[in-house]
Amino acid sequence: QVQVVESGGGSVQAGGSLRLSCAASGYTYRCYHMGWFRQAPGTEREGVATVNSGGRTSYADSLQGRFTISKDNAENTLILQMNSLKPEDTAMYYCACATARWPDGLLLHAGIYDVWGQGTQVTVSS
Repeated sequence: QVQVVESGGGSVQAGGSLRLSCAASGYTYRCYHMGWFRQAPGTEREGVATVNSGGRTSYADSLQGRFTISKDNAENTLILQMNSLKPEDTAMYYCACATARWPDGLLLHAGIYDVWGQGTQVTVSS
């Protein structure tokens, strides 16, 4: 079993920064891929950034380089550094783990992830 718990959300003004953390516990070696997803009310959950067990990262094109995903293997922690935040970044942010290997082209698809946290809210005001 793998569990993930997010933290670090909050409210910030446009242009500000937030750092989200995801603490993984249990059989964390089973997470071949880990990622951050977000979901705003009335929208589908979308992939933000992912990293695989080898450290390779993937990002949603829409982010335009504003977010950075990193993983601290010693601490079993996944980080999402979010800079130059915009009101459209407002959403619930979720950490996820995929316990099977998938092609790189699918890593931003929520359907391949089978372990999810409860989410942390990010609100960006204009």
